Amino acid sequence: MPYFIYRISPQKQLALVRSFAKYQEARQLARSLRASQAPEDRDTIKIIFAKDAEEAERLLLTPRERKPSEDD
Repeated sequence: MPYFIYRISPQKQLALVRSFAKYQEARQLARSLRASQAPEDRDTIKIIFAKDAEEAERLLLTPRERKPSEDD
C-alpha cells in the first residue's frame, strides 16, 4: 500500500500532492513541504497510508474520537 501526501486547507479541502511506495521518501517530501511553508500558510501537510487515494481521503475526512486521558 502506498503513502499519500495531502495538503489540507483550514476548510478541510484536500489536495493530493504525491504518493510514494516507501515511507522514508514520503516523510522527506512532507518535511520539506512543511519547512518551506510561509508563516501565514495555514494548510496542513499530512502523510497517510492507504490502499488508494479514495480511502486516504475518506480516512482524512473522518473525525477521530478523542481518547480519554488519565485525568478524565
